[in-house]
Amino acid sequence: MQEFDADGKAIGVTSKGETAKCKKIVCDPSYLPDKVKKVGKIARAICIMSHSIPNTSDSHSAQLILPQKQLGRKSDMYLLCCSYSHNVAPRGKYIAFVSTEAETDNPDIELKPGIHLLGAVDEIFYGTYDRYVPTNHYEVDHCFISTSYDATTHFETTIDDVIEMYTKITGKILDLSVDLSSASVFADENFFFFSFSFYSH
Repeated sequence: MQEFDADGKAIGVTSKGETAKCKKIVCDPSYLPDKVKKVGKIARAICIMSHSIPNTSDSHSAQLILPQKQLGRKSDMYLLCCSYSHNVAPRGKYIAFVSTEAETDNPDIELKPGIHLLGAVDEIFYGTYDRYVPTNHYEVDHCFISTSYDATTHFETTIDDVIEMYTKITGKILDLSVDLSSASVFADENFFFFSFSFYSH
């Protein structure tokens, strides 16, 4: 549970009867549902396979984007494949993600064009996930909320979101050209971070 003062500013987080004091809270939308709004829904399939995606030269990793016009949809469909060589699956196994902005309540039907490209699939898990964006005024409540993961699998939008959050939190532009080995990004700040789970929202 997040703790706020009389002015609505974050001052801590309480869990199991103990409160950790802080000046800022950084979290994903699930932790502050009253400070976000739903903007869409993602349809996603997680597929376990024993081979790479066909016609990718036996590649252990691949990114595919199916254009919306080709699919007769309002949004693109994204495929990501990685394998045991990335230490994300047992030896000989591959994991593929197929995702798109949901236009129906039937992810198994919506994702068929992407699933079809994978070839034989050992096991498949379907799910739909609401997508949220923050609506709070972080300058007032000191809560810095990320947006939910969208359908893209290259994480460009997620990286943009993280960089924007960095600037909001620190008041500085992120400079990746500096020597980070001797830098402490949050050396003078007092934060409480909630964990971000990969592909959970």
